Amino acid sequence: MDYKELALFIIENVGGKANVKGVVHCATRLRFTLLNDTLAKTDILTKTKGILSVVNAGGQYQIVIGPDVPQVYQEVLSQGGFEAGATVEDAEAEKEDNRSRLSKILESIASIFQPIIPAITGAGLLKAIMALCSTLGILKPGTQTHIILNAMADAAFYFMPVLLAASCARKFKCNQGNAMALAGVLVYPSFISLLGGKEAVTFLGFLPVTKAVYVSSVIPIILGVWFMSYVEHWTQKVSPRAIKFFSVPLVSLLVGGTVTITLLGPIGSWVSRLINSLFTWMNATIPWLVPTVVGIFSPLLVMTGTHYGLIPIGTNNLATVKWDSVVIGMLPSNVAQGAAGLAVALRSKNPDTKQQASSAGLTAVLGITEPVLYGINLRFTFPLYAAMIGGGLGGLYMGLTRVARFAGGSPGLLVMPAYIPPADVASLGYTMTNFFNALIGGVVIAFVGSWVACNVLYDIWAKKGKLDPEETGTAEVIPEVPDNVIAAVADGKFIGPDDIKDAMFSQQTMGQTVAIEPDNGIIAAPANGIIEMIFETGHAFGMRMKDGTGLLVHIGVDTVNLKGKGFTVLKKEGDVVKAGEPVVRVDLGVLKNAGYSPQTMIVITEPANEGAVTEFIEFGGKVARGGILNKI
Repeated sequence: MDYKELALFIIENVGGKANVKGVVHCATRLRFTLLNDTLAKTDILTKTKGILSVVNAGGQYQIVIGPDVPQVYQEVLSQGGFEAGATVEDAEAEKEDNRSRLSKILESIASIFQPIIPAITGAGLLKAIMALCSTLGILKPGTQTHIILNAMADAAFYFMPVLLAASCARKFKCNQGNAMALAGVLVYPSFISLLGGKEAVTFLGFLPVTKAVYVSSVIPIILGVWFMSYVEHWTQKVSPRAIKFFSVPLVSLLVGGTVTITLLGPIGSWVSRLINSLFTWMNATIPWLVPTVVGIFSPLLVMTGTHYGLIPIGTNNLATVKWDSVVIGMLPSNVAQGAAGLAVALRSKNPDTKQQASSAGLTAVLGITEPVLYGINLRFTFPLYAAMIGGGLGGLYMGLTRVARFAGGSPGLLVMPAYIPPADVASLGYTMTNFFNALIGGVVIAFVGSWVACNVLYDIWAKKGKLDPEETGTAEVIPEVPDNVIAAVADGKFIGPDDIKDAMFSQQTMGQTVAIEPDNGIIAAPANGIIEMIFETGHAFGMRMKDGTGLLVHIGVDTVNLKGKGFTVLKKEGDVVKAGEPVVRVDLGVLKNAGYSPQTMIVITEPANEGAVTEFIEFGGKVARGGILNKI
């Protein structure tokens, strides 16, 4: 989905920028306050790809987007020049969101990274190309060209906190400039030098500042901007209007910066030191387990920035004993992440996902994982699990065969020469077997294990309905039905009133009535229009066609007695629907086992023209959901 293009289209069709008084969003909807809602082109918006429905109710013009609403909202703000408002709580959406807390956290982190994926993807690929050129002797380290290219390739990663701050500001609804300024503190040269010195650091003479590395970090700035957003919103409320212009940014930066460098920021450093101690102990007692654990958990360490706890161990090993067996677990992890991304590229039917997953997956195999980690694996979660499986299997093999590396570099295919024993370590007993075992475990086993796991998990996710139809290629194409005609609400047999098993409907007491003997449990809207009423039990709903005709759909005979058992309501009152669009899902087995007929009646309760009678096609034949029932 092109969020920018969709945002521009929405702004244009709600009457333009000048017609928008304000806009906020909830979990699934953009909620516009329009100066004149008659200028909005609802018919056009409802037929637009990426928009599920449009609801004009409660003084708000609501455009239902679904889970992508935060990204679309940010583009609406950007393209329209509107001010961000606080996110509106959507109680119904919250009740329907049954994901685990971990899944919600991972999705939030992935959504924060989504806007900066292009920057780190391009930078990551450039770093990989530079590594290849250096290995082939085409590009010599230390030359002016190498330094300039390295600046281009490394800037996005070095200034990661600044990029993330801009994205976090949108996520947490605070000032983007303030957030980026806060990130600038963490990578400010003098501040970095201060933290790198030997003396203890304090702020204001009494607040201790933990020495930490914030360059390329992730969690510190996310926590910092999150906290600063609360400070900003509070200051906005309490500051007199006359001084808000400078009081809000001043208090936000001062308080947010203080808490970030003294409390929130050091959290990553504390965890890194803990990880350092843990892996040092493991390497001394169970050395083969270290590459396995690193292979499994490396994506999570990178995601939180705590992988920096391993780097000093590996660097120290290379400097003292000339070999390292701790950081080697990152090789199978990186390759496994790349394999998972490439598997997603192969299986996904969404062109945008395919393109992003293929380029990011290739970059990861070469040693740069951030693009695939944040752009694909975290976004869908199952590729992350697959990468952890493949990384763990590869790491286990490397640990059992006592693989070691003899040089540094971003773990991936391009630094495989680091596993070839140099002449000065020959006395340690390492041979070319070390290189071949690194190739088998770090590349082959990791790639195949992740690839297989990703494909298996893809099928499981798809079967459980956890993937968007656009990803699986199962997006239902609902046939376009003209306004003011009635369509079949289900696949099945079309029957007239004489064959209806309920006397009230058979005698057409409530209005002209027809029915369908459904073949499956998907019950849809019988026309283009708006849902006006849905029974809590889900057994019936009413809607209004665009010409004013009122319709009632009653699912089953006497099914009100089931009190909602077997019924799942898919739409809400006020939703705009198209003919053939699913409204209720019913378990026909529950109805039949309880002794109820599943006949589904369509009643014209309020014809647009008094006394008008609709002419239907011949009764007794098979119809498809969304198929026109009127004689035209």
